[in-house]
Amino acid sequence: MAYAVPLLVLLSLISSGIGKVDPPVISITNGSPWGSWGRIEWCPEGHVAKGFSIKAEESQGGGDDTAVNGIRLLCSPRSSSHPESTITSGEGKWGSWTSPLRCRTGYLVVFSLKVERPQGPGDDTAVNNIKFRCSDNGVIEQTGLPWGSYGPWSRTCQKGICGMVTKVEAPQGGGDDTALNDVQFICCFN
Repeated sequence: MAYAVPLLVLLSLISSGIGKVDPPVISITNGSPWGSWGRIEWCPEGHVAKGFSIKAEESQGGGDDTAVNGIRLLCSPRSSSHPESTITSGEGKWGSWTSPLRCRTGYLVVFSLKVERPQGPGDDTAVNNIKFRCSDNGVIEQTGLPWGSYGPWSRTCQKGICGMVTKVEAPQGGGDDTALNDVQFICCFN
């Protein structure tokens, strides 16, 4: 299984010591194969992710498309919306950040990725969009790009999402760039 090694590496990196349990990690099964896992990023202590934005490159017409290049989580204290901070793991260099979307009254608990399958000799884009379900049952989704399809929803973080790590392909020079290929989110302890 392609995700077993990154998940084990992730869990070993976030281990908080003897006698403590590692937080659950949620992932999907339709991520793309290119790139390397970036750094783990955490919401500040006592905060939970209540919204997000994406860094996306518009369609390049006949050029090399990368689609989504990054994901940014908006973290706030559970009981209020301020102060708000942002976290992001690795990201590609193309595109610009969308306006943030936030859960109406809850926090992010589950996600699904819109991914284009490998195109062989064609132009690969990998991740084209992401959507989240909130603890208040609302679904928030960015505009994203048109290629690919959504896979199944991830498992649920009952207490919300508090961390993330992304898999990003470095620039390929004259080759086919994909940028963001996959993401895993880390559930809150409390």
